[in-house]
Amino acid sequence: MSFTYNVSMFQQTFESSFTYLNGFMRNVQRFAKRPALFDPETEKRWTYQDLNNDVNKLANALHEDGVHKNDVLMYQVPNCAEFVHCYLAPQKLGAINSPINFRLAPGETALAIDDSKPKVFVYAMEIRDIVQEALAMCVHAPEVLIAVRCSDSKELPPGHMTYEDYVRDQTETEPVRGDLPHIYDETTRLYTSGTTSKPKGVPLNNINEVLSAHDVMMHFPLTPMDRTMNMTPWFHRGGLHSGGPCPTLYAGGEVIILREFSPKRCLSYAEKYEVTFLIGVPAILSLLAQRQERHPSDLSQLKGIVTMGSPLEKAACEHFHKVLTPNIFNGYGTTETFWNTFLRPYDLPRMAGSAGRSCTDDDVRVVKVYEDRKAEPHELVSMDGQEIGEVILRSPSKSSYNYYNNPEETERKFYKGFMYTGDLATWDEDQFITIVGRKDDMIVSAGENIYPSQVEQVLNQHPKVAESAVVGVMDRIREQAVTAYIVPADNSVTAAELGIYCMEHPMLSIYKCPRYYRFVTELPYTATGKLMHYRVSQMAAEDQAANKLERP
Repeated sequence: MSFTYNVSMFQQTFESSFTYLNGFMRNVQRFAKRPALFDPETEKRWTYQDLNNDVNKLANALHEDGVHKNDVLMYQVPNCAEFVHCYLAPQKLGAINSPINFRLAPGETALAIDDSKPKVFVYAMEIRDIVQEALAMCVHAPEVLIAVRCSDSKELPPGHMTYEDYVRDQTETEPVRGDLPHIYDETTRLYTSGTTSKPKGVPLNNINEVLSAHDVMMHFPLTPMDRTMNMTPWFHRGGLHSGGPCPTLYAGGEVIILREFSPKRCLSYAEKYEVTFLIGVPAILSLLAQRQERHPSDLSQLKGIVTMGSPLEKAACEHFHKVLTPNIFNGYGTTETFWNTFLRPYDLPRMAGSAGRSCTDDDVRVVKVYEDRKAEPHELVSMDGQEIGEVILRSPSKSSYNYYNNPEETERKFYKGFMYTGDLATWDEDQFITIVGRKDDMIVSAGENIYPSQVEQVLNQHPKVAESAVVGVMDRIREQAVTAYIVPADNSVTAAELGIYCMEHPMLSIYKCPRYYRFVTELPYTATGKLMHYRVSQMAAEDQAANKLERP
């Protein structure tokens, strides 16, 4: 490869300097006394200098414990200051931070631990018992175990320590790193649901972190004068990157911590702390709007509310415009690629119901669907708003095109620079995309991805269940509610019995447990023996309308 100029200095500087941590450190230097993080529960505020000092204490403690490049710190905590510390501190050592869902069942947590083999595991005290059960199921044993928000170390299992004790005697000086950072270094590893019980690790590198932050700064736009409050859990890509810690701390703004969602709390914080951007899923916005109608808060300082996770319907959008703010945004994407289409205030409510069109640096297409192969990226469906195809995404700025330790799934989902999402959609002549379903029948409930096959595997293990089919039905709060159709092996089985069984099963998170049951004599199959989830979905919609679904 030849160039018209000597690229060596540019290449060396760019590859070692264009990192997320350098962006954060620039803000520590130029905005040292400006607010970076605020916890309304404790009313504690961190300036950029304060935050960096606390991050350094954790980084130095990790360094003492032998955490080096590519080692993993996994953390299972809700939105809190320690989450931010765990996000930033490993980057100072070239290590990898890996936040995981704090609502996972013990078996699911164990799978993530065994997959990434973290040297350090940090968890919230309120899930101590679940973590203990998970650790007992693991093959891998983390060397360091740290509990967040534990007031008494005597409450901890042997070998565990409190976060406060772990960092107490550490210095606030910058830790020593023995190697140069690189833009391709993995900084963050997120976990997303898989089609089986095994979660998929999604590696993100420095370029992905920096350009995800740039994407938000460009699309909101986000500035150093903004205060953001992401109302979703930060362990999600949308929680971390859509107005969460990643872009806000890179832009020089302030992150307002929302530990647990409630409409009253959100609106109170938004008014009291003059939040400029709220971020959440449409179901959350519906609850905010209901509260705002009954008990209005002053939202005049809001620049916008950004939604994600599911389509924004026109009636809901018009309601939000009237009650909350005229500046509504909606993004669509994946854990692997962040958001890739976007609806801005000038698109709404006219284009509500669609997912928008591609973001500035993304290439989003709808391609034909074949039974026996992937469509080539150029095999597009008609831009007529009628023909259905699969959404594929090319997002080199925000995706590493990879799953950690999972070559089979990597090969299945990534092809010729595109991610094949499995989402079915139409698009029009202006390339506005409208999602109509899933190839793999995934359920989205309250912003969480739930694969029917995982729930079905658990149900089918019950001795009184011959077979099952799991689908989603419409739910006013959650968008979809998990619903199980059961062919009994023993007719004495009840919804209540299965409800308790699922709630207690170590491989099933609470949010994945069916909220409705229906007992049937048979399930619909194709001639080749494939369970027809779309037919079960039709049955469920009819049964819901006829009030035939049972609660456990």
